[in-house]
Amino acid sequence: MSDMFGQLEDLLHRFEEVLNELAEPQTASDSQRFQRLMKEQAQLQPVVDAYKEYRKSRQDAEDAIAMLEEENDPEMREMLKEEHAEAKQRQERLEKELKILLLPKDPNDDKDVVVEIRAGAGGDEAALFAAELYRMYAHYAEARRWKIEMVNADETGIGGMKEVEFIVSGSGAYSVLKYESGVHRVQRVPETESGGRIHTSTATVAVMPEAEDVEIEIDEKDIRIDVMRASGNGGQCVNTTDSAVRLTHYPTGIVIYSQTEKSQIQNKEKAFALLRAKLYDLECQKAHDAEADLRRSQIGTGDRSEKIRTYNFPQGRVTDHRIGLTLYKIDKIMNGDLQEIIDACITADQTAKLLKMGEN
Repeated sequence: MSDMFGQLEDLLHRFEEVLNELAEPQTASDSQRFQRLMKEQAQLQPVVDAYKEYRKSRQDAEDAIAMLEEENDPEMREMLKEEHAEAKQRQERLEKELKILLLPKDPNDDKDVVVEIRAGAGGDEAALFAAELYRMYAHYAEARRWKIEMVNADETGIGGMKEVEFIVSGSGAYSVLKYESGVHRVQRVPETESGGRIHTSTATVAVMPEAEDVEIEIDEKDIRIDVMRASGNGGQCVNTTDSAVRLTHYPTGIVIYSQTEKSQIQNKEKAFALLRAKLYDLECQKAHDAEADLRRSQIGTGDRSEKIRTYNFPQGRVTDHRIGLTLYKIDKIMNGDLQEIIDACITADQTAKLLKMGEN
């Protein structure tokens, strides 16, 4: 515990240093330094605020005890006991909050994300479900004022999607959406089912942090770039120019196709962004595999084959299998109301990490 408070004192000291540096006239003229310090200030602010509040509650508790020793009036003594109890409760709450704030931060948490949804078992029904998952995330992103950019969509003629890839840009996008990686399962009676039998279909969601050029270097010799006309359902030509781009990465065999923009340059940029994200994700997966214990202590941010959630339409329920949470509001969830599930995943993840720290 003393280590934690020593760390908090160091962070408070660093926070004051950052404020002093920001106040220096020469800082404003150095835009890179100014942005770096502003980012550091924003990262330290929640910890510093909580620590200052913790110190105040601890002081309030000590003051109440000191006054109790000198006070003889029964009514005043009762009031001081209440003040002490309230201060101790605040102190305990803030101590838990500080432990969470000091947990090692995922370096990717602040990044934008590339999301890839693929229809799994279930044919047309799986493709319809994949399209519904895409709309669910689009509505959730819209509610958080995040930006969505489509990279590629392989649509079926009945409104489904065999595969869809898109970029989500917004503050802390990866820190929230990373819990969505895995196999999503749907149970319902398909519209094409005449006998009224419930079918089970799946779709796989992969959430990858967007990688910068400096993080992933791509050798031009390892890439083949093909350009072609974009096509719609049934191969119908939807563009009269060669604007669609296909990238083939020889070392990994990854193939990226981007056709959503009218400009070949824009499609190429999106395709490279997706390729960088996939290559970066491969590196992260290797690191996770090398740290199996850490991966087991986290909530669903690793194994893509893990069945994480079931959407049961006849019963109106959604169950997250990692944390044992069941909610009976499937219509709201499919319309983007995901926050309760995500908050529960974050809490479970933090709890697992705190337990892991306690073991060490």
